[in-house]
Amino acid sequence: MHYGKSLLLIAALFTGQVSAHGLWTEERRGNIEVVYGHGAEDNAFKAQKISGAWAYDASGKMIPVSVERLADHARLKPLKPPALMAVALNNGMWSQTADKKWINEGRSKVPGATEATQTFKYSLAIYQPGAKLPKLEQIKLLILPEVDPLTVGPGKSLPVRVLLDGKPAAGVKLYGDYRSAPNTLSTETDKDGRAQVLVRNEGLNVIAAQVEVPVKDSVDVESRGLFTSLTFLGEPHHE
Repeated sequence: MHYGKSLLLIAALFTGQVSAHGLWTEERRGNIEVVYGHGAEDNAFKAQKISGAWAYDASGKMIPVSVERLADHARLKPLKPPALMAVALNNGMWSQTADKKWINEGRSKVPGATEATQTFKYSLAIYQPGAKLPKLEQIKLLILPEVDPLTVGPGKSLPVRVLLDGKPAAGVKLYGDYRSAPNTLSTETDKDGRAQVLVRNEGLNVIAAQVEVPVKDSVDVESRGLFTSLTFLGEPHHE
């Protein structure tokens, strides 16, 4: 199904905390930490906004994972080292007032709201080469690698396909190095939702996309703002 560009208004319309922040995971001090930020910014967030986490082994079988909700962020704790892991954050409904302030409520509770959206953020991390990707239907905006990203290497192109609600999404802008250059556009998906993204780093690569989709028949929001990232190491890690 072709999603016209009119549907995919870039969520930059929504400033500040509402859509300007992305979601990804990083390994820190032996923990898988959820990062909510924009480029080098790493912001505190309400850990209860993590709406789901899923871990899988190399064959695509699910591994139990718990979410450790800390005061200012969250850690993901799979029962054993995963081959890949996905996480979702529901940032709730946001309405903008006439004086350009954003309030974390639907428009039915914000008299005179000029626009209103509900934002969701997703991330998929691939840790082990040869990992079989399961159906990730819970990730409503997904950057799906079409080859194993751990085998590509820095300076080469990774073919990806972007799926919105499980269907290929055309005209989606991709940011190849969201962590270091969050405003630098790499490429855009074609009519089949496909694109080639240059792998930039030997270390952590964070490829990102964000779209805005109109919502009909809601008293509270006029759109869904979706952000997603795909993360992987550019080269194998050696001690």
